[in-house]
Amino acid sequence: MSQPGLTDTELAYHLKVVSARVMDEFGGTFARGTVERFLEESKDTFQDVRVKNFVPIMVEKFTRERLRALGQAEGSVAKDVSEVLFVCTHNAGRSQMAAALLEHHAAGRVHVRSAGSTPADELNPAVVEALSEVGLDVTKEFPKPLTDEVVRAADVVITMGCGDACPIYPGKRYLDWDLDDPAGLTLEAVRPIRDEIDRRVRALLAELS
Repeated sequence: MSQPGLTDTELAYHLKVVSARVMDEFGGTFARGTVERFLEESKDTFQDVRVKNFVPIMVEKFTRERLRALGQAEGSVAKDVSEVLFVCTHNAGRSQMAAALLEHHAAGRVHVRSAGSTPADELNPAVVEALSEVGLDVTKEFPKPLTDEVVRAADVVITMGCGDACPIYPGKRYLDWDLDDPAGLTLEAVRPIRDEIDRRVRALLAELS
């Protein structure tokens, strides 16, 4: 089952440590059963990841983001800045580029999340390289599934070719950016998509600011 790196026993130990940390942080905000359910769902989501060493990190990050979003949606976690959610089909290209670029330009003035309606196994290598060219390192990012609470927590939801997968809630701003899908494209072909996303992200930030 495990690839070179963590054994199954070591993986189980690290996941137990992750569970304890998440429970310590959110146990006073949510019922224990809620935190445990989110942890288990995250473990199920990433159980087939090829390199098992990354699983504890992915489980912890995804669970924390979901619980923060749930708390924001329910009012138990403070929302200090606007929340922007980018959604595409695989969360491996367009939405990852948009999230990285907005987070970079915003410098803390907004909080950014991204997700995919049918997430891929890994980020598009050409997208990773295209962002590296402009000084952005996304090698620690990973595709994440779209969940209800991140939509509920968002102030602005921007979709990119994911159809009707994103639920609609009143009081939110929804935008659809018609952009080419970088899947299967060369680095040279991805660059113009990156630059167009950068232009739109800067315009969005100017509006939010």
